[in-house]
Amino acid sequence: MTIMIKNGIVVDPTQNIDGEKMDLFIKNGKLVEESEAGKVEKVIDANGMTVVPGGIDIHAHIAGPKINAGRSMRPEDLKYVRSKSNKTRCAMGKVLLTCPAIGYEYAKMGYTTAIEPATPTIYSIHTHEELDSIPIVDKAALPLFGNWHLTFKFAAEGDVEKMKAFVAWAIDKAKGYGIKIVNPGGVEAWMYGKNVHSIHELIPGFEATPAEVLTTLMKAAVELNLPHKVHVHCNNLGVPGSAETTAETIKLAEKIGKENCLHITHVQFNSYTGDSWKNIGSGAEELSKLINSSPVTVDMGQVIFGHTTTMTADGPFEFALFKLAKTKWINKDVEIETGGGIVPITYRAKSPVNAVQWATSLEFGLLVDPDKIVVSTDYPNGGPFVEYPYIISLLMSKKLRENEVKEKNVSNYIERATSLLSLDIERSFYDIVKMTRSTPAKILGLKNKGTLRIGADADIAIYPFNCNEVRDEELLKSLERTAYTIKSGEIVVKDGEIVSDIWGKTFWVKVNSEREIIEEELNDVFKYYTVSKNNYGVKEEWIRKPEVVKV
Repeated sequence: MTIMIKNGIVVDPTQNIDGEKMDLFIKNGKLVEESEAGKVEKVIDANGMTVVPGGIDIHAHIAGPKINAGRSMRPEDLKYVRSKSNKTRCAMGKVLLTCPAIGYEYAKMGYTTAIEPATPTIYSIHTHEELDSIPIVDKAALPLFGNWHLTFKFAAEGDVEKMKAFVAWAIDKAKGYGIKIVNPGGVEAWMYGKNVHSIHELIPGFEATPAEVLTTLMKAAVELNLPHKVHVHCNNLGVPGSAETTAETIKLAEKIGKENCLHITHVQFNSYTGDSWKNIGSGAEELSKLINSSPVTVDMGQVIFGHTTTMTADGPFEFALFKLAKTKWINKDVEIETGGGIVPITYRAKSPVNAVQWATSLEFGLLVDPDKIVVSTDYPNGGPFVEYPYIISLLMSKKLRENEVKEKNVSNYIERATSLLSLDIERSFYDIVKMTRSTPAKILGLKNKGTLRIGADADIAIYPFNCNEVRDEELLKSLERTAYTIKSGEIVVKDGEIVSDIWGKTFWVKVNSEREIIEEELNDVFKYYTVSKNNYGVKEEWIRKPEVVKV
């Protein structure tokens, strides 16, 4: 279908367009010049409405064995029915949404791309089956590297060439999009009931440190020219004093010196000062300065007050959380690749620690350059992704932040432990479009996403408000549902309701690298696996709509 979007108020940071009335034309799933459009079959009158690129979630646990285990652990969550089968599939889940619900809820908010950020390569068949079950949005998955034995071996040897070959092999096997590292070395230590507490501490059983693992993988990613380099969940996540570890990790990236060589995910969870839960505080102010002057990018990891379920490959962290929360817990060791844990949790506004977490993530959203930070909740760890309109509203309005503190009776501990209440900063809608569209697209290397340039994918959100006139009290409601969401040139949402149930693409990176140099090491490792090397991994033909990115 050839579509004309008429009289829309367009915001597109990639073209320095900020609230200009324009017409857009779509043909064959792409944005085109008017002269190329030919006969227009559908006209959308967007007069008084805001037109932006489709949203991109850079970090959301939407597929794979961990979220399935979480659903099994929390059957009560699936009592919440979002929509019954009719034109669309049945969609359920309050926090741990089913696959149909994930695609539909993203689309209703105007999001068209989401990245699954942590899949063990041995489980990647499962992950892709679930990604294929998520409708509408485009997807990609990041395989885990930070605790593989071969990663430690090549890091200890400082062998960047072998690390490159290993990365290329594993990404191919997982049909993945980049490198994910979780608590490098810490998950290996957890297999002996321990953890690593410094990036310069030796990993048990190996002559390598987390710093050497990170550095070698960053060098490999840069030399391989991966579109998205290294995506890291830092050591010492979630504990007082973690801000110091994060600062040291940023300095490793500064030595590499390549822009976007490292993305620190859910940065809030890695940014606490203090040496105990009694004096925990926010390290956002100092870390924001460091981030703004470094080649590092981050996403927020915003905490949402209420119930959620945490899940991560960081096994030792989840055990510590289990002891604090005194609730259910799942632990998992995954071959010799990684581990994991799942713990339900409730974030309480009156809790000083939870209040600091809530405030710290907002501080980052206000203090870090919008070209370097992305809106996220680390779904479902910080809370459900359906709360993005709420987060955006808080970033855009100091009045709403103050009202939220009063109405939810947020612990007054945040007054001395964070700077949030003293910040007069209000993000513009232009900043928000960066933080939810153009910035994640740039970080991920998705050149045809997050933009309304001619030739880009026609992934578009049209919101029922004028961004040049919007008032505080209108923000949240206006952002919750689009007037239209267009995915690959097809209208999938109208007036906040799904009208077309299409399938999005799954991106994966095809990396050219010499792989024979690690064949002997691979053969040796697979002596300890429950599957043979020949039966390991995913074939491209098993993916519903693969989109190969060659580097």
